[in-house]
Amino acid sequence: GDHTNFWQDSTSVAQVGRQDNQWELRAARLSFLGAFGGAIPVSYQISGEYKGFDGDPDTTWQLTDLSLTFTLGQRTKLTAGKTKETFAYEMVGDAANLPAVERVLSPFFVSRNTGLRLTHVWGPQKRGTLSLGLYNDAWDIGPAAERGWDYSARVTALAWVDAADDSRYLHLGAAARHVASKGTMRFRGRPGSNVADNFVDTGSFAGDGALQLGLEAMLALGPVSVQGEHVSARVDAPTVGNPAFTGWYVTGSWILTGDHRPYDRNVGYARRVVPQGRWGAPELVARYADVDLSDGQIDGGRFRRTDLGINWWATHRWKAGLHWGHVWLDRFGAEGETDTLLARIQWVY
Repeated sequence: GDHTNFWQDSTSVAQVGRQDNQWELRAARLSFLGAFGGAIPVSYQISGEYKGFDGDPDTTWQLTDLSLTFTLGQRTKLTAGKTKETFAYEMVGDAANLPAVERVLSPFFVSRNTGLRLTHVWGPQKRGTLSLGLYNDAWDIGPAAERGWDYSARVTALAWVDAADDSRYLHLGAAARHVASKGTMRFRGRPGSNVADNFVDTGSFAGDGALQLGLEAMLALGPVSVQGEHVSARVDAPTVGNPAFTGWYVTGSWILTGDHRPYDRNVGYARRVVPQGRWGAPELVARYADVDLSDGQIDGGRFRRTDLGINWWATHRWKAGLHWGHVWLDRFGAEGETDTLLARIQWVY
């Protein structure tokens, strides 16, 4: 659950309208997971969620996950159904476990799609992963845009890990994604706040798809970590100059009690902080982000955002946070400024 306050200058109000202070049930998700034995073990996941990351604000409940995963050997799995695409650390990783409270690269991914995903973990020491995906939103349950085929791939490597201390490691990754289109395209995103309007928005324009590339890295030295990601989208849209859009961020984290964010070698990203002390683990967070949707004949705007915040991982289930952010928005020939203050409490069982 969240409460967000906004402070805007007059230029920001003219650009995106007045942003209202408000409470939000940010997410309420119920998941069922299980497995069946046999020659080829099969696991399942069914999740329903109130709202959701990129859902329409008027949406109530929606189906988030509906998939079967087949285990093919010791380190290879095939997932069929509604699941995540294999692109962007912000999306592939668990949203509730990221240091910053909200993602910023939302113009460059969808939260779920329906198709097939193959994942392989490299070697017995699990020093890397390879994930390939093939998706078509026409297969989704319920209304679908029917854009066509999305293809994605992600490769990760645990490039370095301290033999004596597995809380010290370097994660590297690269990803690619082909974005489908049915003749028109649109990129848009909120500025690190789920209740804000879309600060950057290209509007709909004629386009035949896009090729997206991503790079990611995370260096963890026990309680201190630095994480960064860069994505780009080269759009096949000759009538508007084949625009190229970009987004990136750098996040720093310091867990004051010496706890750390453990790395999961099976999926290629870090999990949540599990505090070892009686009074939990406070975490200081800083982030700088830049999302630019203006190029060619498209002026979708550009925002830059700074964040300072604190998370308190009270137990392995409870977390509270308070995060301040400042946004500079370049759009419509002007620069507006907005401050946000987001308070969050979450419970994950």
